[in-house]
Amino acid sequence: MKKIGSSLLIALFAGAITLGAYKLFFENTHYAIVSDDGMASTFTTSMTPTSSKGAGINEVDFTIAAENTVNAVVHVKNVTVSRGSGSPFEFFFGSGQSARPQVGTGSGVIITSDGYIVTNNHVVANADQLQVTLNNNKTYEAEFVGADPNSDIALLKIDAEDRLPYLAFGDSDNTKIGEWVLAVGNPFNLTSTVTAGIVSAKARNLDPRRNQSFIQTDAAVNPGNSGGALVNTNGDLVGINTAITSQTGSYVGYSFAVPSNIAKKVVDDIMEYGNVQQGMLGIHTALLNTKDALERGINETEGVYIERIEEESGAHDAGIEVGDIIKKVDHIEIRKFPDLTGYLSTKRPGDQIEVTLDRDGESLVLPVTLKERQTLTLPEPFSVEVKNLTKKDQQKFKTKKGVKIVGIPEAYRNHDLAGKVILSVDDTEISNIQEARDAFGGISRYGKTVITMVNDKGERERIIFQ
Repeated sequence: MKKIGSSLLIALFAGAITLGAYKLFFENTHYAIVSDDGMASTFTTSMTPTSSKGAGINEVDFTIAAENTVNAVVHVKNVTVSRGSGSPFEFFFGSGQSARPQVGTGSGVIITSDGYIVTNNHVVANADQLQVTLNNNKTYEAEFVGADPNSDIALLKIDAEDRLPYLAFGDSDNTKIGEWVLAVGNPFNLTSTVTAGIVSAKARNLDPRRNQSFIQTDAAVNPGNSGGALVNTNGDLVGINTAITSQTGSYVGYSFAVPSNIAKKVVDDIMEYGNVQQGMLGIHTALLNTKDALERGINETEGVYIERIEEESGAHDAGIEVGDIIKKVDHIEIRKFPDLTGYLSTKRPGDQIEVTLDRDGESLVLPVTLKERQTLTLPEPFSVEVKNLTKKDQQKFKTKKGVKIVGIPEAYRNHDLAGKVILSVDDTEISNIQEARDAFGGISRYGKTVITMVNDKGERERIIFQ
């Protein structure tokens, strides 16, 4: 029995040693960490090694872009003298109060070594005095060169004794969603503040009444950042920080920038022409993916549906038709209206583009030469939409001057204005939509205004606003 017991014991030990050796040397072991604290169990699902630098953010070097940017971003101070409420009593009797200066601040970006600075129009609007402070704390008086309220871009100029550091415009069309960007500006009057984030979306429109197209980011932007630089990790200027959407007035997770391609085009136009040159396609659109679209039998969810085409426009001359859906312009995919307006904002009259259309299920590519704007909405309080006269209109109304009313707001629907031609405002004759805009923009709210029109029978009419 003793021999049998000894043999059994030796066999057990031999088996244990053999099993242990197999486990140690031959079998691959995978470990999983499992928590038992009431939370969901977690474990690795891949044996792919991860970066020793982390999940990616630490692999991006922001330092070079920041160093190249901070010295080209400036602090802009806007001094406006308050002149009272503007009531008729102040005109005759005075306000009885001394003028009070009001100070607003923002940021700007130096774009040339001789001192041209781009900023937001709302930063410098109505300024009586403009001052610019560089990152080295030198302060200069700034000259207002020009602005475009629609894109919220303005151009300033300072005369410095030395050549200035500046940023060159990058190509905002090449920015990608998820790409790292830096916002550089002066929030809360703190100079040279750099924040980082990613491009959250492109072609955002914040106001349906205006044709805008913003880059959305989650880089922290606060009051004072307006007019500052949005740059990529190479230090390329891809946007001008413009707006935040917030109930508190401070950053809540996302911000918006004017794309650099739009800002550059506005700046170039101001420097060369003194105003913004807009290349117009000449179409009116309707929304896709709506109940109204489905009732019309339109099942497309992406693109721009053409509902109306203006006479003698680029779209009309190119053979674009009502019912076509724009899918692409040059190399830009068109999924929604701001995609189209954003790209067209970088073009001038005379530029040619290639428009890819969906016409009854077939793809069609047409070259289109853009033309000058032919329609616009007049300033309040009249607010009607007018267009330049075509040759056909000039023959029909027997006049070479004036603008034709093509859109009427609800408040004037009962005044029988549709299709008539506005000839003059008071004693100012009108030849085109720009002159009409200037004339109606100068109407006094407290005086009497006489608008002279002609109908399609050649009969002249006068409307008096008082």
